[in-house]
This record gives sequence, structure tokens and C-alpha cells, in this order.
Amino acid sequence: MRTIKGPGIFLAQFMSDAPPFNDLRSICQWSESLGFKAVQIPTWDIRLIDLEKAAKSKDYADEIKEIVGEFNLEISELSTHLQGQLVAVHPAYDALFEGFAPTELKNKPIERQAWAVQQLKYAAKASQNLGLNAVPTFSGSLLWHTFHPWPQRPAGLVEEGFKELGKRWKPILDYYEDHGIDVCYEIHPGEDLFDGITYEMFLKEVNDHPRACLLYDPSHFVLQQLDYIQYIDFYHERIKAFHVKDAEFNPTGKQGTFGGYQSWLNRAGRYRSPGDGQVDFKTIFSKLTQYDFAGWAIMEWECCIKHPEVGAKEGAEFIKNHIIPVTDKAFDDFASSGTDEKMNRKILGLD
Repeated sequence: MRTIKGPGIFLAQFMSDAPPFNDLRSICQWSESLGFKAVQIPTWDIRLIDLEKAAKSKDYADEIKEIVGEFNLEISELSTHLQGQLVAVHPAYDALFEGFAPTELKNKPIERQAWAVQQLKYAAKASQNLGLNAVPTFSGSLLWHTFHPWPQRPAGLVEEGFKELGKRWKPILDYYEDHGIDVCYEIHPGEDLFDGITYEMFLKEVNDHPRACLLYDPSHFVLQQLDYIQYIDFYHERIKAFHVKDAEFNPTGKQGTFGGYQSWLNRAGRYRSPGDGQVDFKTIFSKLTQYDFAGWAIMEWECCIKHPEVGAKEGAEFIKNHIIPVTDKAFDDFASSGTDEKMNRKILGLD
């Protein structure tokens, strides 16, 4: 076993036009002041990183690493959630996802997808230049509009959808294999990879690709009422990234998992600041430590009630208090009688 690294912070939800949240150096200084040890960088924000430049220039990648290092921080991963989303977009969602790509690609879904694929390749190369080994992302979706089908789904529709999704991702995964980087899909409602079953369907289409890994975020499973603890038992070998995000689910006689089209504040299922929800992080940290998780515990802050800066300050301490320093000996070593083959055979009644 090894001790989970952390605390880290995903910077996406904190970026703004006001300091200290408007450039890499300032937000790193702020992160360090709260006790964070790493930053997960969203690659779509040019104020933090020029992804293409980081992929093509090792010197520039080193400059980014040095800026982060000035504040005793590391880069945990480069996030490509928005770009990954655009690998597979059903036409019904085109307008909603236009803002995820450059404005010149508006109303050009084919060019937009090609841009997204190239962005993911840049992320692999940039990660290699930065000495990282995992890239969190989304899978995108062709089938989500049919998740609760009415009328019923035509026979073969799901199979065809996953076949196409695998076809789009397989070359990307091969590229990541060439660069020694894992693709960590965040299993998330709205994506075609939204639970364990859909992940397994995807793995089948990409031939159990070794780089098709997972970002573990229990908050999305609370909202689905999925057993997020047993999930770790099933998929721990594929979990290569970890978001510490809390959630709660409080169904009423008026609404449940689908939320009644309400705002986050008024939904039965909603995301909360770390420690304010229902997620059993004590067991999660124990499970991940037991299975020798080698990555970072990264706070992804989303809460419809608490102020983000308060959530960040509390979140750093929350993660710190949940990290388990692993033991280097068995607790009952004091009672050991040593190792002796002759004695073992005697105990077994063999001699």
C-alpha cells in the first residue's frame, strides 16, 4: 500500500476575471495558502495553460511546471473534460455545447469533433512533457437522450451507439498508449459512460484497452443511487484519478432522481461542499488505500449553498484529515513467533 497524495484542487470552478483567480501564478499562490499540494489544470482556459504550446514545446511545459512549483505545488493532471465531451455529441445537444469549442467552429460539428480529438492528443503530449501519467476527461454521448426511453429503443440501437463511441475513442486511446498516459473517464450522467455497466460496454468496444481508465467521483453515484463503495471493489484496477466531491440525495413525495427540472438548490439530488453531503469518504479513502491507489485526492468543488472560497479552505483540511498514512508493519507483529519451516510443518501435524 501507499499513502494517497493530497490535498489537490481542480481549478476549473474557481477561475474568474478577478484576482487571484485570473491567472496561473495568482491562483497557485492562493491554493498554497489554503494548504493544497497540487493543482488539476483545466486545459481549455488559456490563462492557465496553452495546451498546444505545452504539447509542442518542452521548454514551455517546464515553464508551467516551474510556475506551479514556485508555490510548493505539483500538477496532478491536465483535465480535458470539455474537449472529451465533444468527441461524441448528439445533434440535439449541438447548440448547448457550442461554447466548449472556439467560436469559429460554431455550426460545424464535424470540424468541432476533429478539433476535440486534436486537443486530446495535445493533452497526451503535454502530459508527457510535464511528467504526468493520467488525463481526466468525459466520454461524450450519442445515446443519453434515450436513457429513459419512450417510445422504446429500437433493437440494436444501444449496441450501435457504443460501437460508434468505441470507434471514435480507440485511435485516441492508442495515441495515449504510445505516450504512456491513461485516459481517465469521469463516469457521469449526461455521458454514455455513466455507470459501471456502460463502462463495461465501452470496454468491450475498445478491446479492454489498457488506457481506458477511470476517474472516481462518488458524488455522481449518490445522485444515481449506485453503490459507490462496491464500485471501488469492482473497478479499483482501472481507477487512476479521484475527485473528492460530496453530494446528497433527499427524495420527497414530489421529486426524486430526475429532479423535476428544478435548479440545483431545489433538487432532491444536489452537489455539496466536502463534508456537507452524504458521501462516506472515510470508507472511500480506506478502500482506495487498501487497493494501493497511486494518485491524488483532488477536491472538485461544486455546491449550491456554500461560498466557494469557504468550501476550498474547508476542503483542503477535509482531504488532509481523510488521507491515511499507511503502515509499514502488521499490528500484531509483537506476537510473531518468527518464520520456521520446521515449526510450520509441526503445527500442521506433518512432522
